[in-house]
Amino acid sequence: MALLRKINQVLLVLLVLMVCLLLHSILLRVSTRPKLSDHRKSLGRAARVPAVRVSEADNVVPIIICASEERMGATMATINSVYSNTDASVFFYIVTLRDAVKLTRQYIEKTKLKGIKYKILEFNPMVLKGKVKPDSSRPELLHPLNFVRFYIPLLEINHKRVIYLDDDVIVQGDIKDLFNIKLKPGHAAAFATDCDLPSTHEMVRSIGMQTTYMGFLDFRKQEVKDLGIHPRDCSFNPGVFVADMSEWKTQKITKQLEKWMEENFRQNIYSSAMAGGVATPPMLIVFHDKYTTLDPLWHVRHLGWSPDARYLESFLQEAHLLHWNGPFKPWNYPAVHLDLWEKWFIPDPSGRFSLVRPESDS
Repeated sequence: MALLRKINQVLLVLLVLMVCLLLHSILLRVSTRPKLSDHRKSLGRAARVPAVRVSEADNVVPIIICASEERMGATMATINSVYSNTDASVFFYIVTLRDAVKLTRQYIEKTKLKGIKYKILEFNPMVLKGKVKPDSSRPELLHPLNFVRFYIPLLEINHKRVIYLDDDVIVQGDIKDLFNIKLKPGHAAAFATDCDLPSTHEMVRSIGMQTTYMGFLDFRKQEVKDLGIHPRDCSFNPGVFVADMSEWKTQKITKQLEKWMEENFRQNIYSSAMAGGVATPPMLIVFHDKYTTLDPLWHVRHLGWSPDARYLESFLQEAHLLHWNGPFKPWNYPAVHLDLWEKWFIPDPSGRFSLVRPESDS
């Protein structure tokens, strides 16, 4: 009996060893097999980030645009217009707040935009602490994303040159033509001056739009007087610009912009009569007489300053870029030239963003 018991014990030990060896073999195969979830993740990264590696070599046109949750459809219309009107390799850096990251990705992946190359970047609004105060008649102009343009070098991008676009813009021309503009030596950016197009002068006068520094800065303040800027100097619109990143960093543009934001926080040196927000005046100060001028057809603006003042349709057809700056946006109602914006609109697959039109009024 003792011998039989020993044999059974040996057999049991051998059985346990065999089971252990079998389990080890199975686990080894599983651990060395690529996981499906990891594969999907790597595809996701590859779909969004390759421009960082091949940006200059592949002649990529990098575009920075913001996407707020409440204006997501506007951003996607801008992207669609750019993407549809060029054969260039465009890469979109879409900057948003943390709460809107998922919505931004869904809007792209579930629509015709799923073929674009892009990367979503989160903007931390804490960088604005002590620099912005709620003193605007248009609170939407105080949205943190309005100040992303100040912090371009701090974003996770790697390009010698970038294009910045507001979300109320439609691009009708080939974006690579804008990207290839020649910047003058020592200039960190190119903007469209507000005094450039004779075709817009009548419109500007009719709606009382400011085209000089007088409409943006409080020239009664000593800090403004000390700048040596003439009140009648032409202003420019920072909603569309091409930036040279090397010059921007060399000249410490971001630090200069922050300085004037902090100065305004203390002294209230920006006029709010027409400027409304506080994102434009620092740009006007820092870039005064230090920017290259864009072809005016690459920034036809003021389409959002009146619910009924219209441009000639023939003139707008020639424009390379349209900008509905002002309170009357083309996704709301009333607004003008809705057809030129709406042709690029892509319905929100989540249903959160919808157009405001007369027939939907309650």
